[in-house]
Amino acid sequence: MAKKDGKVSTKKNSQLVLRLDKDERDAFVDLCKELDTSAAREIRRFIRSFMKENAEE
Repeated sequence: MAKKDGKVSTKKNSQLVLRLDKDERDAFVDLCKELDTSAAREIRRFIRSFMKENAEE
């Protein structure tokens, strides 16, 4: 999203709520910590990749 000054805004301003099995969520969060990343970052990366792969040309 471009601002008036030409800079791109990186502020996150929306949420996506999911329901997961607690054990699955905990395992995912633990793995992200082991890999020195965050669950949110990996989910955003997945969403961007999924959208790019499935974009209509």
